Formats: sequence, C-alpha cells, structure tokens
Amino acid sequence: MATYKEIKGTQIEVVASDPSNPVEGQVWYNSTSNVLKGSIRTAAGAWATANSRNAAMRHFFGTGNVPTTITAGGQSTPGAQSGVTEIFDGTSWAEVSDLNTARAYAGMSGDSTAAIATGGQAPGSGAKTELWNGSGWSNVNNLNTARFSATGAGTSTSALAIGGVVSPPYVANTEQWNGTCWTEVNDLNTARSKASSQGVVTAAVVAGGEPPPGSGTTAVTEKWNGTCWATVNSLNTPRASSGSTAGSDYTSFLVFGGSPPTTAKTEEWNGTNWTEVADLATARLALGGSGSGSTSALAFGGTPPDNVTTTEQWSGAGSVQTKTFTDS
Repeated sequence: MATYKEIKGTQIEVVASDPSNPVEGQVWYNSTSNVLKGSIRTAAGAWATANSRNAAMRHFFGTGNVPTTITAGGQSTPGAQSGVTEIFDGTSWAEVSDLNTARAYAGMSGDSTAAIATGGQAPGSGAKTELWNGSGWSNVNNLNTARFSATGAGTSTSALAIGGVVSPPYVANTEQWNGTCWTEVNDLNTARSKASSQGVVTAAVVAGGEPPPGSGTTAVTEKWNGTCWATVNSLNTPRASSGSTAGSDYTSFLVFGGSPPTTAKTEEWNGTNWTEVADLATARLALGGSGSGSTSALAFGGTPPDNVTTTEQWSGAGSVQTKTFTDS
C-alpha cells in the first residue's frame, strides 16, 4: 500500500498550531492538541461551532468580515442597556472599549477597524451616531430622525440607516451618511424594523423585519440602486430579529435565525432569489451576524430564550474547512 509521502510527495507536518491558510488536501499533526488534522473542500455550506462571546447579549449589533468581526451594545437582560464592545479575531472574542452611550436595537455597518453605530433604544440615544476607529468610539453628527431597530449598510465613511421605529410609528425612512452628516433619501416601500441588510450606498438589499404592530413579520425584500428602493423576491420564511452577513456585495447575502417562531433556518440570496440552506445548530432570535455574502459568516449571541454567548461559523459551498481525524 502506498504511503502518504509516496502519494503527496511530503511527510505529514508536525506543527504547534494549525496553518493559517491550509490548502485542500493538506494534512498535519497538531502537537499542542495532539490530534491529526486536514483540510477538505465542502460540497455544501454548513455551520460549525466557534469560540463563544464573553458577554451574553440580545438585540445588539455586529458588523465586519470573517475572521474579524466587531459587536457592540445590546441587552444583558430586558431593559438593561449595554455599551460592551467585543472583537472576534478568527479564534476568540476580546472585550475592547465600550460605546459612549449604552444602548440596544442600534444599526451598524463597517468593519472591525472602522465602524459606525446609529440610533438605539435608550434615553437620548435614538439619533446618536458613534464611529469606531479600531481602538475607541467617538460621537459624531446625529441622525435626522431618531429611531431604534433600524438596520444599516456601507462603511464608516459612507453608510445607510434604514427603517426602524420612531416611538410609536414604524418608519420607512432611509438616511445616507457621507462621513460627516446624514441626509434623508428615498424611503423604503415597506416600513419595518428589525430587518436584515447588506451592501453599500449605491447598491444594497434589505430583507424581512417587523412591519407596523399587528402585522407580524414580513418576508419582503427590497433592493436599493443608490436612488430608490424596489421590491423583489421575498424570503421563504418571514422573520424579524435575524442575523445576517454584512458585506458589500448585495448579490450574495445570508440571513439566519430570527422569529416568530424562533428559527434556525438560513437563507441565501443570489441577487434574484432566496434558497434555504443548512440550519444553525441553535435556533435563536435577536442575534448578531457578520461576514461576506454566502462564502463566510458568523452568528453569535441572541436568546433561545435566555441570552447565550454561542458563536457559529459558516463556510459556504466549495470552501476549504479544517477537519479533525479520529479513529472512529
């Protein structure tokens, strides 16, 4: 029988830590964890367990790519607003500088080195905007329309704030950030809060959410072309308070979890239609999400019904994943 070296032309490496960017078919022995590992290419997208957050939160906000993600604010218990900020570096979560104004139900966009947080549900926070510069938060010019449960898209210098609640009415308001101030632009067709969104100021998509009270949740999806919103094909499962990816490509988008009822369902957007893909391991709502389209994502926190710190990582179809080999 041929040996591994005869097949691959090399011995199995012994390393203290896993390679940062393994290629398909690579095999190594991790001398720290004393396990044999290798990389495989996935046939379909799937969720896998990642290291948990430090703070158990609901109704917080997150943005960024995988592996680096930033989250801020939220509720540790109903009504208890938080300013806690954490960053995921691809392996673990670390607490960093808090928001200046503790709040939940805010919108957020950008990445772990430069992000923008808008609005929120705490006294005096509805119009507040804060910028993250990689080490701390600073207050900048307020939104024109104070609100909470809005969603966002874009970067820290060019962003959208979409929908939300101006107590008591639900709104369709959209505002655009130019790095200095906010300007009202064309409204959504369907007013809503707690929706999911992704994209940039010239091309974005928003899906699901909670329309005015008494209407339950919605599956309505809208696309932004830089000027106005157009209604397109709906989600398969109506939902609000979902997690989602937060990348710049509005043609490749994941939405996961949400309620009611609390779900683990994940849907993938290809720019035209939604397709159900692999479920989260833990059904939850009021969770955070980040990532780049349908290729990679993180789902973290939320409530099923108690707050959790659980983090799951998505690897899209055709991606390379690390696998631990066992004798079973």
